[in-house]
Amino acid sequence: MLELRPGCELCDTDLPADLPGAFICSFECTFCHDCAAKLHQVCPNCGGELLPRPRRVGARLAANPASTQRVYKPRPL
Repeated sequence: MLELRPGCELCDTDLPADLPGAFICSFECTFCHDCAAKLHQVCPNCGGELLPRPRRVGARLAANPASTQRVYKPRPL
């Protein structure tokens, strides 16, 4: 199951699990739409492709909550 991290690794923008706008690579590195675009959809950590993160909503989100652990690695773009 995906962690659904709560924020962008570069700018720390909130990324709620039930809303669109988050992008992830296969290692679940997580970025907002703006940062993913600046990175040309390539993860700076692993070089993997950044794709839209699936959403988890309603009862499924309540039964399987998103992670609360933030990963923040600011770096110049």
